[in-house]
Amino acid sequence: MKDSNSLNEVHKSVDVTKKKTFFGKLLAFMGPAYIVSVGYMDPGNWATDIAGGAQFGYTLIWVLLMSNLMALLLQSLSARLGLVAGLDLAQANRLTYHPVVNFFLYILAELAIIATDLAEVLGMAIGLNLLFNIDLLWGVSITALDTFLIFFLIGKGMRKMEAFIIGLIFIIGASFFVEMFLAKPDLGEIMGGFIPHLPNETALYIAIGIIGATVMPHNLYLHSALVQTRKFGNDKASLKQAIRFNFFDSVIALNLAFLVNAAILILAAATFYKSGNFQIAEIEDAYRFLEPLLGTKLAPILFAVALIAAGQSSTLTGTLAGQIVMEGYLNIRISPWVRRFITRLLAIIPAILVIVLMGKEHVGELLIFSQVVLSLQLGFAIIPLIHFVSNKKQMGSFAIKLPTKILSWLVVIIIVGLNIKLVINEFATWIQADMNPFIIYGLIFPIVILVFVLLLYTTFIPVIRKVASKSLELHNELSLEPLAAVSYDKVGLAIDFSGMESQIIQAALSFGNKNTVYYLVHVVESAAARLWDDGSEDAETKQDIAMLEQVKEYLEQKGYKSCINIAYGKPAHAIAKVANDETFDLVIVGSHGHKWFKDILFGETINKLRHFVDCPVFIVK
Repeated sequence: MKDSNSLNEVHKSVDVTKKKTFFGKLLAFMGPAYIVSVGYMDPGNWATDIAGGAQFGYTLIWVLLMSNLMALLLQSLSARLGLVAGLDLAQANRLTYHPVVNFFLYILAELAIIATDLAEVLGMAIGLNLLFNIDLLWGVSITALDTFLIFFLIGKGMRKMEAFIIGLIFIIGASFFVEMFLAKPDLGEIMGGFIPHLPNETALYIAIGIIGATVMPHNLYLHSALVQTRKFGNDKASLKQAIRFNFFDSVIALNLAFLVNAAILILAAATFYKSGNFQIAEIEDAYRFLEPLLGTKLAPILFAVALIAAGQSSTLTGTLAGQIVMEGYLNIRISPWVRRFITRLLAIIPAILVIVLMGKEHVGELLIFSQVVLSLQLGFAIIPLIHFVSNKKQMGSFAIKLPTKILSWLVVIIIVGLNIKLVINEFATWIQADMNPFIIYGLIFPIVILVFVLLLYTTFIPVIRKVASKSLELHNELSLEPLAAVSYDKVGLAIDFSGMESQIIQAALSFGNKNTVYYLVHVVESAAARLWDDGSEDAETKQDIAMLEQVKEYLEQKGYKSCINIAYGKPAHAIAKVANDETFDLVIVGSHGHKWFKDILFGETINKLRHFVDCPVFIVK
C-alpha cells in the first residue's frame, strides 16, 4: 500500500469524465506524453544527432527510428503501470525490492536525472552564449534561475503547464522545419539511412549515445506519474479507454520528437558531412558553420532559439522526475523549488569544473558523455517496469500479453547488450593506453561488477519470487476473515473556520460511533495569542471560542460527545501537542489550499503535522 499519491499536488486534477465525444476525451487525455517527449529532444539529443550526422551522414537515421520505437513501447508500458496500478515506477520498486537494493536503484536514478539536467544546463548556456554572447560560465549560472519556472507552472495547473510545453515544442519544430527547407537534403540518401549499419566503433559509441538520449530512464518514472493527473472512472471500460487514449497521446508526441531528432541529424548530414566538415560534433561549431553553408543569417538564429527552447522545456521534466524519484524511493517530500535547486546544483558543478579545468572546447564531449551515462542507466528502469506490467496479480486483465513481453525483453537485450559491448571496448582502450592499473582494477572494475550484480538481481529476483509464490499456492489455501468496520474512540477535528467545517465533521462522524469523543481543536493565531498563549483574551480568541461552542452544541444535539480544545502558536506544533496529550486515535484536518509563496510564508501545516503526531492523519479536501 503506497503512502501518498504520485505528484500529489496535481493528482487527478484534470477531470476527463465531463468530456462526452471521442475527440473531446482524446484532447483531455493528451498532455502527459508531450511533457515526456521534451526529454527526447533536449540539448543532449542535439549533441549526439549532430555528431552522428556530421561524421556518418545519414547512416544512423535507423538508430533514431529504432530508439523511437523502443521509446514508444516503453512509455506505453510506463503509462499502463500508472493508470492500472496507481503507482509510479519508483513507488513500485520500493514496494518490490529490498531496501538496500532500492537505495542503489535510487542512486542510479538520481545519476540519470543529474546527467539529464547537465545536458539542459549546458544546452541553455550554449544557446545564451550563441544568441546573446553571454559567457558560458555566466550562462551556466543563469540556468539556476529557471527553478522558479516549475514553481509558477505547477501553481497554474497541469493544463497550463502542458500548453506551455507544447508551445516550446512548436518553436523547436518550426525552427528545424525552416532549416530543413534551407538545407535541401537528398531524399534518396535519407531513405538509405534506414538500413541498419554501424561503420566502426565510434559509430557504436554515438549510437549508444543516441539511444541514451532518446530512450531516457527518467522519462519512465515521469510518465507513470503524469498519467495519474487524469481523473476517470474506476470501472474496467474506463480504464481500458484511458490506456487507449494515452497510447494515442504517446504515438503523436513521440513521433513529433522523432521528426525533430531526425531533422537535426539530417541537417548535420546535409551541411557538415556533405561539405567535408566531419569533425563538427559540438553545438557551437554547428551554429557557426550554418550561416556560410546555408547562405543566410536566419539559420544560426533559428538554431540558437530552438536550443534555448529545448533546454528550457527540459527543465520541467528534470524537476518533476526528480520529485517522483525522491518521493517514490525514499518516501519523503520536499518543496519542489528545494528539490530543483539540489538537482540543478549537482548539474552546474560538473559543468563549471569542465569549463574551468578542461576548457570550453570539451563541453560538447561532456554532452555526449552525459547521454552515454543515461543509456547505461536504462536497464535498471526498463527491467523492473517489464516485471511490474507483466504481473497479473498487480495488473489483473491489463497485464501485458506474450507478444508484448517478447518485444519488451528484446529491447532489454539490445540495450544491455550494446552497453556491455561499450564497457568492454572502453576497458580495452584504457588498457592499451596504459592507464594506472589501480584505477582500472581497483576502482572501476569493482564498480562495474557491483552494477552487473545489481542488474542480475533486478532481473531474476521477481521471477524467483513468482515461482516460489506459485509453489506456495499449491500447498496452502488462502483464507481471509471478513474485515471489521473501523471505528475510533478519540477523534480530533482541526477546526480553522476556513469554510470546510461541514466536510471535516462529516468525515469525523464516519470514523466513529455514539461512544466516540470528538475533540474540537482550534489554534488561535492572532498576534496577542502568539505572544501570551492562553493568557490572551483578545477579541479573535473570544470569537473563535464562541464559534466552537456552536459546533459543540450542534454535535451534542445529534447525540455525539464532544469537547473543545483551544491551542496557541504554530498550527502544526499546537495541534500535535493536543493530539499527543489527549492520545487521539485519529486527527482529521482540512487541506489549507496554500499555493506559491503562501507555503513559504504560512508553512505546510499538514506535512509537518504528519511527522509530529503519534496517530494517523486524515486529510479532507
